[in-house]
Amino acid sequence: MLALASPAAHAATAKRGTFGKLADGRAVQSVTLANARGVSATVIAYGATLQSVVMPDRTGKRADVALGYDNIGQYVDKGQYFGGTVGRFANRLDAGRFRIDGQTFQTPVNDGKNSLHGGTTGFDKVLWEVVSVANGPTASVTLRYVSPDGDQGYPGTMTVDAIYSLDERNNLTIEYRATTDKPTIANITNHAYWNLSGEGSANGAMGHMVTIPATSYLPTDAGAIPSGQFKPVAGTVFDFRTARAVGDRVRDASDQQIVFGRGYDHNWVVGREVTQNQHLMAKVYDPASGRGFELWSNQPGLQFYSGNFFDATSHGKSNKIYRMGDAVVFEPQIFPDAPNQKGFPNARLNPGQTYRNIMTYRLTTGGTTAPKKR
Repeated sequence: MLALASPAAHAATAKRGTFGKLADGRAVQSVTLANARGVSATVIAYGATLQSVVMPDRTGKRADVALGYDNIGQYVDKGQYFGGTVGRFANRLDAGRFRIDGQTFQTPVNDGKNSLHGGTTGFDKVLWEVVSVANGPTASVTLRYVSPDGDQGYPGTMTVDAIYSLDERNNLTIEYRATTDKPTIANITNHAYWNLSGEGSANGAMGHMVTIPATSYLPTDAGAIPSGQFKPVAGTVFDFRTARAVGDRVRDASDQQIVFGRGYDHNWVVGREVTQNQHLMAKVYDPASGRGFELWSNQPGLQFYSGNFFDATSHGKSNKIYRMGDAVVFEPQIFPDAPNQKGFPNARLNPGQTYRNIMTYRLTTGGTTAPKKR
């Protein structure tokens, strides 16, 4: 897998637009970041959502590789977290509860008996404000949402910034920052669904080659709540220390964890704490197209989800039905249910502190030269 050639002397651009209106008449802004190498990323203000990522394949042919919709109505009616910003607490909380300083807080239960991705009206289901847009060597858009005290049961007024940027080296970066006026918990990430053959492609994503540099993962119960055990990946279907096709073992029912998740829907332990600098979380490569990426972040956990619950009831931008295995998701984050688990990374955020999750997709193709403009 070869990275594209050194950047040309061009500035990346950020172009404003609109993506329709909500039922109450509010306009949904959009911003498209683009560089001279044929890569672009469109972000919409509803859910601070990554709506599109277009990149060339090994022959220079461009395709949108992020699943999603082409109209705001579908995002509202059946979002499925496509490219959305999820929080306040991404992933699951057991029974929707957590404690801070002896007080129990209850969040909405929306995934069996558990809370998932912040509750019934998480960050992916609200309209964010576009506060700044910039062109330059790195084009960027910053979106902001102020979550009031008590929102979805979480304490504290939380101010969250989502910063998307794209440079001429094909680095697509998403950075989340959050502050609070009361002690609370924070775990914010992006839920992009990737099919590097092109969203809606008949190839699906089961042929994608995945590497995850983790020696252990977190087994769960049937409700996807971690048991608290750190289980070695060696000798299991969860060993991605060397590249393996997702589809090789995703249906291996001899492993009870695969049965529980209906495939992969687990957290790999890349580290034990949030770090100042980024580290490698995953490598993903599609042999069919030559497209790929390295994912880097400062987070300790990587939730890898193999699109197990697509049931052919949604159709995306290419007007193709999404089916099981049509995409993969990689979410850098603190471990699921961390506030309720001993030995898990600390998810607490206090006044005066800044939560930060920075993730970079180092996009690559099989080509060695910049693609021609089309």
